[in-house]
Amino acid sequence: MRIGFLTTLGTAFEMTAVEKIEEQLASLSIAKRSTLVEEPAYLLDIDVSKPAQSESSRFVAVSCSNKSIRVYNRETLSFLREYSNHPGILNGVRFAHTCDSTVFSACSDGTVKCWDIRLSTQKAVQVFHGYPSNILISFDINCSDTILCAGTEKVEKDTFLVFWDARGIADCASTSKEPLGVYSESHNDDITKICFHPIKPNLVVSGSTDGLVNVFDINKDNEDDALISTCNSDSSVSFIGWSGKDYKQVYCVTHDEGFCWWDIAQLDTEDPITLLHVVDVREAIRPENDSLHYLVGGLYHEKADKLFLIGGTSRGNIHLMRCSADGLSLVGTLCRGHSAPVRSFCWNLTDESLLTGGEDAQLLLWKPGAAERALSKKASMKIASSVQKRVRVHKSSLKSRKR
Repeated sequence: MRIGFLTTLGTAFEMTAVEKIEEQLASLSIAKRSTLVEEPAYLLDIDVSKPAQSESSRFVAVSCSNKSIRVYNRETLSFLREYSNHPGILNGVRFAHTCDSTVFSACSDGTVKCWDIRLSTQKAVQVFHGYPSNILISFDINCSDTILCAGTEKVEKDTFLVFWDARGIADCASTSKEPLGVYSESHNDDITKICFHPIKPNLVVSGSTDGLVNVFDINKDNEDDALISTCNSDSSVSFIGWSGKDYKQVYCVTHDEGFCWWDIAQLDTEDPITLLHVVDVREAIRPENDSLHYLVGGLYHEKADKLFLIGGTSRGNIHLMRCSADGLSLVGTLCRGHSAPVRSFCWNLTDESLLTGGEDAQLLLWKPGAAERALSKKASMKIASSVQKRVRVHKSSLKSRKR
């Protein structure tokens, strides 16, 4: 009886801790809004610089629909500088892990460019060149800043994961780098997302419009040996990530608002690896006096050991949802922030804050219990809708190909 009592008590404490974190998420309020720049644009991807030791993040970088990367001060959200590469389209943005002034973006001209935001020049300090036919639409850099990987659009029958040696980025040892090699057999359509493991530099997961989510160990000698698992989302992948203790789970969000969640640790067991598959989250989550129109992505909260999804409405409300093996449940809704669909976000575990970017060209910083000074919301921009943009970029997104 004593053991049973302790177990029950421990579970109660655990639930209380999770509930407290969910309460913090639901209490997120606007702390800052970005200063508006002359040319408004959709904010498509966000990353924050990695802090050095005990310091806090200093910079925020945003990938914009006008083919540029904008950099802001992390605390004040004041605009610092902008990088563009016309006519090429910049896709995604990432800071290096070991140098908080180094920022990357993949470009449709077949390169990944690297800038040093301490310098006033627009010129990239390093350029990672792909092969001539490559149109890069996704990328990531591993946690040790040693390997860079980018995904390509399908050209004729070919689609690639391209790899580069990223060592020496901090001191810009060379200004131009050629690929180490490619993986070419594991996807057969546009590779829309790439995400390295948060703590294991040799593991990477990729997602594609072919519906497949592949996990690789790049320490292996060839692509066949490197492919650890292939999971099928039965739809076009729009977002992928790692979750769970020691990050042994992967999940994805699809372009038609589906959600899949797998436990890779179960690969060598008799247990099924699928933790949850929701075909249409809009049908599973019905907020009171509101609706869910789309999903943006997911975030894993280490302290709570919980995975959350972020979605929203056409008017800019943001819904936070908790994931469990039993299904999805609404945690809270963030209102009166954006005036148009939210396209990007970045979670900061250090201070429990959330950055969001939208089609209203606003970058917002949310913190628990924050109080914003009175500012008027900027009206929604009259640009092509989020749905139109997705269809244009991912015209084959609803095709499902099973292996």
